[in-house]
Amino acid sequence: MNTRNIIGLTAVFLLPFFIFGQTESIRIAFGSCGHQDKDLSILDTVVTHQPNLFIFLGDNIYGDTRNMRVLKKKYRKLGRNSHFKKLKSTTPILATWDDHDYGENDAGRHYPCKKQSKKIMLRFFDEPKSSNRWTHDGIYTTQYFTIDSLTIQFLLLDLRTFRDNLLSFDKKTHNAGNFTYDIDYAPYQSGDSTLLGTEQWIWLENELKQPADIRIICSSTQFGTAYNGYETWANFPHEQERMKTLIRTTKANGIVFISGDVHYGELSRQPNPGAYDLFDLTSSGLTEEWKFACPNEFRVGQPVRENHFGIIELKRNSIEPLIEFQLWDKQNTLRLSETIKLNSLTH
Repeated sequence: MNTRNIIGLTAVFLLPFFIFGQTESIRIAFGSCGHQDKDLSILDTVVTHQPNLFIFLGDNIYGDTRNMRVLKKKYRKLGRNSHFKKLKSTTPILATWDDHDYGENDAGRHYPCKKQSKKIMLRFFDEPKSSNRWTHDGIYTTQYFTIDSLTIQFLLLDLRTFRDNLLSFDKKTHNAGNFTYDIDYAPYQSGDSTLLGTEQWIWLENELKQPADIRIICSSTQFGTAYNGYETWANFPHEQERMKTLIRTTKANGIVFISGDVHYGELSRQPNPGAYDLFDLTSSGLTEEWKFACPNEFRVGQPVRENHFGIIELKRNSIEPLIEFQLWDKQNTLRLSETIKLNSLTH
């Protein structure tokens, strides 16, 4: 075994590898957009599912400040929350950030406090001192699970530290069929901008070449959706295409995306000719909601606008492994379910 980050369930916050024995299924729960001043009791509902892991995908607090004392205070409030404490005491946690916990709404690489904000975030989530997150810019990292003979790779992206400015639309109206809404951002027409940055792209290519059966790419903003005028990968279409090309050229099997940010939930299925369709399960709204769901030609089923969390469940059976995408609301009602065969995610 090389020096990759490996997480162990028997010593959750000490070892970087989760190891499971014989089990029929593994549940990876995740969510985003949880305001520290609002009702976080949905985390109690998460705990009832007994997930093997919970991933915070960003906007884990609403910091929105350049005052690091204020940012620390808001993290401390989350840390004192009884629902968060219950989740932390029962479930291993991984985390990346989005804009509001990074420090400013829709901020990218020009946010001046990103190094200080990084230290506060990593300390709050008990990042081991041995983690490579402390030694490189940004907070991207890789973690692994093993379950029987299967290896699950988690790729936590950083979509803030290296991202160039977004291109603004001046509240241009977008026609979405039976309604219209104002859009904020235009897609880049050239490839002279970046979302991930050079170092993170090099890291990602190397990781996709590592052996794994299932790869969950954790992206704070949506990857699999069509352009909608808000903040998504589609604002950097050359970066979105670079990801799809990288999946083809590395021949990395078993990739699915999870994402947050938009204050509603949905499942997207975007074609990647020459490889396999790319699924992106968005869970956004532990406490936040949005007044509508943007149009998305790649959407599977219906969006979920009420508070919810996501689960990716790997099911073992006598024939072949299955992956089920799920969205559950605060009342513990299953709002979306889609099952695919693991071997459908192959070249």
